[in-house]
Formats: sequence, structure tokens, C-alpha cells
Amino acid sequence: MGALMGSGVGLTIGFIFGSYSILRGGAGPRGALSTLSQYMLSSAATFSFFLAIGSVIRTDTLIPPHLQAVQMQLTPAMVLRSRIDGARLVRERWEAERKREA
Repeated sequence: MGALMGSGVGLTIGFIFGSYSILRGGAGPRGALSTLSQYMLSSAATFSFFLAIGSVIRTDTLIPPHLQAVQMQLTPAMVLRSRIDGARLVRERWEAERKREA
């Protein structure tokens, strides 16, 4: 999806800057259409490459985002505990381990 969006944006930007360059400096020895197409294709390739990498980085999860949102809604909220409760829980677990070892 990022590559498609990047190529669309790149073609548009390439058309704008290529047209401006042709109007300002002339078409050159290869002609206007060849010069414009080179601007558009190089811009589309660059934008699609970087947007494809960005979309891969952003969707680097095992489940799709819409299923991840459902999962977060269905799982109970994390229980926040104080440090004292955490220390008491650790002591209880240590005592349980000592009893199992004995």
C-alpha cells in the first residue's frame, strides 16, 4: 500500500517539478516528453521506495491492527499495584518456593 501511495505522489511531484524544469530551462536534446517522463519515473521510484519501507515498519505486528484493537478491548485492563503490594507478592512467592523445596 505504501508503494502504491508513494508512486502516486511521486508521479504527481515529478510532473510538477518536471514541467517547471522544462518551462524554465527548455526540454533539452531528448525532447519534452522524454525529459518529463524521466522526472516523473525517478520521483515515483524514490517516493514508492521510502513509503513502502515506512509501511512495512508501521505494520510490523503479527495480527492486523483492527484485530489488535478488538483484542485490547476484550482483554481486561492491567491491574496496577503499588510497590508495597508488589513486594508483598514477591515475598509470598519466595515463601511458597521455600516450602516446595523443603
